[in-house]
Amino acid sequence: MTNQKKIAVVLSGCGVYDGAEIHEATLTMLAIAKQGASYTLFAPNTTQHHVINHLTGQEMPETRNVLVESARIARGQISDLKDYNPANFDAIIFPGGFGAAKNLSTFAFDGPNCTVNEDVTKAVKATAKAGKPIGALCIAPAVITRILSNVDVTIGDDPQTAKAIEKMGGKHIRTTDGEIVIDRNYRVVTTPCYMLDTTIDQIEIGARNVVKTILTMCQ
Repeated sequence: MTNQKKIAVVLSGCGVYDGAEIHEATLTMLAIAKQGASYTLFAPNTTQHHVINHLTGQEMPETRNVLVESARIARGQISDLKDYNPANFDAIIFPGGFGAAKNLSTFAFDGPNCTVNEDVTKAVKATAKAGKPIGALCIAPAVITRILSNVDVTIGDDPQTAKAIEKMGGKHIRTTDGEIVIDRNYRVVTTPCYMLDTTIDQIEIGARNVVKTILTMCQ
């Protein structure tokens, strides 16, 4: 398919509590494939903030690498985010999970005063400068808000996170399961996913709606 759209998907580890949310990541990839596009996976080559035992919720005394852990979801087919070039893609999407707020940024700890990983910042700014769409799921819209000023996003209806987004200069729009918010200026598309008390079938709808909208923008 000569006109197949190419989407970059950025992961932040493997597992909701310390990395990428696996349902959101996988359903984003599925939505891309089912809508006739292709995806390439990326992650920053950096150390995770910490490692969480997903059975007990307790922190574990070990160190892991974000790129290496993300490769679990990618079945080994993943690239260092520093090598991302928006010229080679039609759009970029960030699934959620605490990894977005712990590894891609420090939002989980510093809120509106957070910093963002240098490679993530470069990727988002370069994509926006190229006029190409940016998707973000779950908590990832907070990361985008820290990078792009005055952007419309959603993380659902959590008042504390919405307030932090507003403090960073963004505009938060309240949504529910499967709904999306489109910022026409930056061409950013966001959906709340597991920021809500939701189910995997609703996550699929949200991911599908983000991908569908982004691919329409790419026409």
